[in-house]
Amino acid sequence: MQFLIDHPITVFVITLAAMWLAGRLGVFLARWHRPDQPEVREAFSIVQGASLTLLGLIIGFTFSMAISRYDQRKNYEEAEANAIGTEYVRLDLLPPADAAKLRPMLVGYLQQRIRFYAATDAPQLRSVNMRIAELQADLWSAVAAPANTRSDPVMALVLSGMNDVLNSQGYTQAAWWNRIPVSAWMLLAAIALGCNMLVSIGGSKMIQEPALMFVLPLIIAIAFGLIADIDSPRGGLIHVVPQNLQAVLDSLPKT
Repeated sequence: MQFLIDHPITVFVITLAAMWLAGRLGVFLARWHRPDQPEVREAFSIVQGASLTLLGLIIGFTFSMAISRYDQRKNYEEAEANAIGTEYVRLDLLPPADAAKLRPMLVGYLQQRIRFYAATDAPQLRSVNMRIAELQADLWSAVAAPANTRSDPVMALVLSGMNDVLNSQGYTQAAWWNRIPVSAWMLLAAIALGCNMLVSIGGSKMIQEPALMFVLPLIIAIAFGLIADIDSPRGGLIHVVPQNLQAVLDSLPKT
C-alpha cells in the first residue's frame, strides 16, 4: 500500500477507475431506488448530502495533513542548512590543524545531504545513507579528539554545533518518515466509494448521460493524486528542493 502511495500517478489512475466502477454499481443498485415516494426521496437526500459533506471535510483534513508534513520537511531542510553553516564557521575556533581536517569532511557531509534530497531510487538512497552514517561517525570522532585535551566554553560551543548538525539529520529523517497513515487512506477511499455509489443511485440524469458519471470520480481522483504527491517525499512532481543546503555549499570557500 505504501509503495502505491509513493506513486501519485498510479493513485490517480486507480482511484479514477475504482470510483467509476462504484458509480456503475450505484447505477445497478438504482433499480431498487424509489424516488417517487416523498419520504424515501427526502431521506435519501439527507443521507447523500451528509455523506458528500463528510467526504469533502475528510479530503480537506487529509490535504491539510499532507501540507503540514511537507512544510515540516521544508523547515527541517532549512534548519539543517543553518546548523551546518554555523558549525563550519565555528571550526575557526579550533586549532588550525584540527580545523583544516574537519572542513573538508563537513563539506563532504553537506554534499551527501544534498544528494539525499535528490536520490530517486532505493539503491542510490541506501548508498547515500551509508555514506552519511560514515561521515557522521568521522565528524564526531574528529571533533571529539581535540575536546578530550581541551575543556573550555569555546570547545563546548564547537561540540554543541556538531551535535546540532547530527541531530538535524535525525529530525529530517523523522519528518520524511512521518506520512499519512495507510489506515487513513483506506477510510478515505471507503467513504469516497460510498459517495460515488450514492450519487449514482440518486442521479437519474447520470444514467441518461454516462459522461456525467466521470465528473465526481475525476474530481476525487485529482484530489487523491494531489494529496499523495504532496505526502510523498520522493514520488510525484512536488518535492522539497535542498535550496538552503545548496546555498550554504555555494557560499563556502572553494578549496
